[in-house]
Amino acid sequence: QVQLQESGGGLVQAGGSLRLSCAASVVSGDTFNDYLMGWFRQAPGKEREFVCGITPRGSSSAYADFTRGRFTISRDNAKNTGYLQMYSLESEDTAVYYCAVRRVFSTAILREWSSYDNWGQGTQVTVSS
Repeated sequence: QVQLQESGGGLVQAGGSLRLSCAASVVSGDTFNDYLMGWFRQAPGKEREFVCGITPRGSSSAYADFTRGRFTISRDNAKNTGYLQMYSLESEDTAVYYCAVRRVFSTAILREWSSYDNWGQGTQVTVSS
């Protein structure tokens, strides 16, 4: 089991950048690099949607089309921390951003939010136009 804590959200002007962090507290005996990590977001009145994901060892990543090269996911397993770097932010990126993990034994990146069983509380990102 893993506890997750996001940080780094805030208010930014359109065209600006933010870097979100996701700090993981891993139960003793488990290791963060056994976990697939994903970032999701949910805007008011909309369903939670996949933003990007990264494999447990960081060797592969996947992105939703709307990121269009503006977002980069990464992780530092030595620090039990994942990151989402966002550039060229748009008003449509306004949402609560969540990180999520799931212990896996493959390198498939899961895009359905229901596939993840450990979630952070979310961090608000607001982009003003």
